[in-house]
Amino acid sequence: MMNYTKVNAELITLIETIADNKFILGDRLVEVGVSGPNLEGTLAAIAMAQSELGHARLLYNWGESLKSGKGNKKDVKEQTGKAFASIVQIEEWIQLIAGLYSMNTALNILITALTSHQRGSEIELQFNKLAREQLEHILYSKNWALKLLNDGGSIPARFGRAFKLCEQEIITWLKQVENNSVLIENEILPVNSNLVNSYKEALIPRLRDEEIINAR
Repeated sequence: MMNYTKVNAELITLIETIADNKFILGDRLVEVGVSGPNLEGTLAAIAMAQSELGHARLLYNWGESLKSGKGNKKDVKEQTGKAFASIVQIEEWIQLIAGLYSMNTALNILITALTSHQRGSEIELQFNKLAREQLEHILYSKNWALKLLNDGGSIPARFGRAFKLCEQEIITWLKQVENNSVLIENEILPVNSNLVNSYKEALIPRLRDEEIINAR
């Protein structure tokens, strides 16, 4: 029998972690994006900021409805404290792209695992609201990641190190999620979701190149 109290608590934590990181990314896309390397990148970053903030609001409202059983809309002014330090500390373009690409790639893997295992459920319904724009975010950040990795001078190494900082937190989190006994036992996630391996396989192969990551 499903323990709804435990399931809700774990699901709310998961939802708020995603929402917090999207909220911070949206904020950084505005603050850092306005000083992007070209006009096209700046305009796209600002548009994406609105999308990330919109995703965060949807998720916060969903979390609130799970807590209270009501559909009250939350006036979001700050995160709940679950955003990753590497995302919060974004201050410049290279860090922004590293955070955006690593985070959205991980979220796409997680959301796919959740929705494919929860067809016809509230989980699938809520996350499907984000799915199309999520793929657009990955495409945008992946294209910029490739540009930075193929750039000259110290930029590829700087991007590699910024990405590695984000990835360390993301992999730790994905491991916790894929091994979460409450989510697995209550069939929110499949037994062998392999989130970490799927995440690594989805990345640009050059980000596994130690020469880039460790270059000075």
